[in-house]
Amino acid sequence: MPELPEVETVRRGLEPVMSGARIVRLEQRRADLRFPFPERFAERLQGRRIDALSRRAKYLLADIEGELALVMHLGMSGRFLVETPAGNGAPGDFHFAAGGNATHDHVVFHLSNGARVTYNDVRRFGFMLLVPWDELETHALFRHIGVEPLGNALDAQVLAALFAGRRAPLKAALLDQRLIAGLGNIYVCEALHRAGLAPDRPAGSIVTADGKPTEAALRLTLAIRDVLNDAIAAGGSTLRDFAHTDGNLGYFQHTFRVYGREGEPCVTPGCRGTVKRIVQSGRSTFFCPECQQ
Repeated sequence: MPELPEVETVRRGLEPVMSGARIVRLEQRRADLRFPFPERFAERLQGRRIDALSRRAKYLLADIEGELALVMHLGMSGRFLVETPAGNGAPGDFHFAAGGNATHDHVVFHLSNGARVTYNDVRRFGFMLLVPWDELETHALFRHIGVEPLGNALDAQVLAALFAGRRAPLKAALLDQRLIAGLGNIYVCEALHRAGLAPDRPAGSIVTADGKPTEAALRLTLAIRDVLNDAIAAGGSTLRDFAHTDGNLGYFQHTFRVYGREGEPCVTPGCRGTVKRIVQSGRSTFFCPECQQ
């Protein structure tokens, strides 16, 4: 499943063509994806302007004219393909040829700027919902989502408050969407390695007895932000099905420090350790037992 950087990469690819455009026509080519489409889905969106495109955790949010939020989730294999008129060279505009099997093109947005945005999803684990904007934070999908890991919302003090007294392993706490939004298996492994922290270490161990962040909490906070920003800059960490809005695969996967590198030498300067894989809560964890304590 795409993690936060992949979703943010897609958002940044879609924003130049979708933000500010009006949905002239919407093709809904099937009744459902993972869930049924909202009632009168196409009818409620046609003719409305997309005022902005944002992200919350792993969800794309289109701010639709009329205080309506279009919530989109990519699932396992969802992708957006964008086409603009040939020869369009205006700053910020781009031309992406459609790719993939058109049999799995389920939703097509025809926009007022001449662009066409197609949602393609082979496995149909993605979904789209319409939610009144003022009800978004209390909606079942969002009301329990934790702090965003990018920007200024997450710092060492916030991390300490979230982890204080928790005996769960660090990795499990970082994956808990009720605490921190959008972190997934890949980037948690990478952040823990950068911070030099063992994945099975108790989460509360990076907090002092009086609830203050330790130096380890500061390292982890910085590592989380850095690894996410690096992944976004590199285009995401595509594993198989996920693709950018232009249909191309991401390439941050080629710079992983530990993820998927079981048995290979640790890349930390001066470390002679070997990357090890263990299973935590049914998921593979990659780490270096030498430099992650």
